[in-house]
Amino acid sequence: MSDDVLRVDSRADLAACRETLAQGSRTFMAASWLLPRTVREPASALYAFCRMADDAVDGSREPAAAVARLRSRLADIYAGRPQPTVEDRAMASVVSRYGIPQVWPEALIEGFAWDAEGRRYETIEELHGYAARVAGAVGAMMALVMGARTPSALARACDLGVAMQLSNIARDVGEDASLGRLYLPRAWMRDAGLDPDRWLAEPRFSAALARVVERLLREADTLYARAGQGVAELPLGCRPGINAARLLYRQIGLEVERRGLDSVSGRAVVSVRRKAVGLAHAACLVRPARVRSPLPPLAATAFLVDAVAPGAYRHEAPAGAAWWHVRTHVVRTLDLFERLERRERHRDAAARAASMPGLRPG
Repeated sequence: MSDDVLRVDSRADLAACRETLAQGSRTFMAASWLLPRTVREPASALYAFCRMADDAVDGSREPAAAVARLRSRLADIYAGRPQPTVEDRAMASVVSRYGIPQVWPEALIEGFAWDAEGRRYETIEELHGYAARVAGAVGAMMALVMGARTPSALARACDLGVAMQLSNIARDVGEDASLGRLYLPRAWMRDAGLDPDRWLAEPRFSAALARVVERLLREADTLYARAGQGVAELPLGCRPGINAARLLYRQIGLEVERRGLDSVSGRAVVSVRRKAVGLAHAACLVRPARVRSPLPPLAATAFLVDAVAPGAYRHEAPAGAAWWHVRTHVVRTLDLFERLERRERHRDAAARAASMPGLRPG
């Protein structure tokens, strides 16, 4: 497969993948605009496949069957005969071009299977195991797309994925509980004086729950700091985008804290202004100091790191735009943020109007 496949042969599929990204994650999309195009395009394909897989299981009345179908589709992708869907074709291009180990997307699907089973997590280490699958595996795939294959770079990419997932869990405590889901470590809840099963039966915010959420955010902060140590191993043109992802997702936790750690009564939403601060900060963090003694991977992500033999596969690292042009990308990204949020506000207003008797959207 030639190096131009992703940029030419799959142009229509990639455009569809970018639209999926725009609809699914404004934060991830914003960060991706700070990446070189040669990375942004395969990253969009990866995201589209992951989002499709998540939606296929989450929205199914028979999640076990949906998981089985996903595993079959993934096997077809690795056999070189992807099913005729945008996500499968684009994922097959990325897998072939970058040598993505099959264990990584398999781990992602396993995490979705755990969701379907309603699995609960007793300890933070068990929660790491879940986050390693649904997010750490995605971080590892992104690292390969950017040309980073060393064990230390992969370990830090997995750290970033796990940290992002912990931020999402801290933000979505109430929403998850409304669906009968509980991701907070049950041992931590008991430490705070809460019975996990009773709380899930009648979820409410309390000072005790706030202590658990705060503890989870501190764990995420530790992993964000670890992830920052790996940025120096990335190509120069990729560093602003990854720093943006790291800083923007950390803003989720900061917003939860601003709301008094209450993620039951409502969902924390990071404002455009705060996103702008995060993006501006990311643009300045281009040349981080290299760490001489890399930390080992989390026990939960070691199997992801071990899936790649250093030096077994090489491709030219993306050059990207000169780092001093990043501020132009920041301005464009902020404009994108504003347009997407305006569109979402208009859509929500139209939906509210349509649901009220005698009113129609204007």
